[in-house]
Amino acid sequence: MNDRAGTGAFEARMERPVSGRPSPDGQWGYHQPQPQPLAYGVPRQLHSGDRVPVEPEPERQTQISPQRVPVRLAALPMAPDREPAVERIARAPDARYARQVVAFDGPQRAGTIVVDTPSKFLYLVQPGGQAIRYGIGVGRPGFAWAGLKTISQKREWPDWTPPAEMIRRRPDLPRHMAGGPGNPLGARALYLGSSLYRIHGTNEPHTIGQNVSSGCIRMMNEDVIDLYERIPVGTRVEVL
Repeated sequence: MNDRAGTGAFEARMERPVSGRPSPDGQWGYHQPQPQPLAYGVPRQLHSGDRVPVEPEPERQTQISPQRVPVRLAALPMAPDREPAVERIARAPDARYARQVVAFDGPQRAGTIVVDTPSKFLYLVQPGGQAIRYGIGVGRPGFAWAGLKTISQKREWPDWTPPAEMIRRRPDLPRHMAGGPGNPLGARALYLGSSLYRIHGTNEPHTIGQNVSSGCIRMMNEDVIDLYERIPVGTRVEVL
């Protein structure tokens, strides 16, 4: 085939309409098809020679995690929003053991201290058939005792040196503790004869009315201060 024949064939092909559609100027012939806008989600029919359009990626949806709501079980209390405050040592004592003047019909003379261990009361006998009654804490089972003693010493904010027997039972205890608000002997101590027992205060007033000690008789600090001011060394003490 010569060049002229080849050229004529090419021109004939150029004049032949493509895909049977007119050009934008209304003339039939070869033209570059214009891409049609793509409606997302609607299929488009393509003809020979059309460019395959690139479909836009669908907009990504941000996944929102569901908010977790605390579930309350019927058998369990709701947890507090904030941590509870640290419980203080000085919790409120039982009101039944508040100091008060009561009638007293015992045989003891005025000025005598009577310790009623089962009832957990200490009486300071007064004239006229009365007594000042104080609430006390007494010995745990196995540490309670009874007998007659006299006050041999009086100390304000006493030091505490646990006896050897207590150290053997409680090796975690300090060997010595200086007097002060944190000392378990409290604000005052009244020593009973030559024994290891004392009437003393406490830094745990909520234990008044209970069997808690190793044999000592404990009182609220304000009560032991009141008793301390009222009795001298040599006062008779009856522990029942």
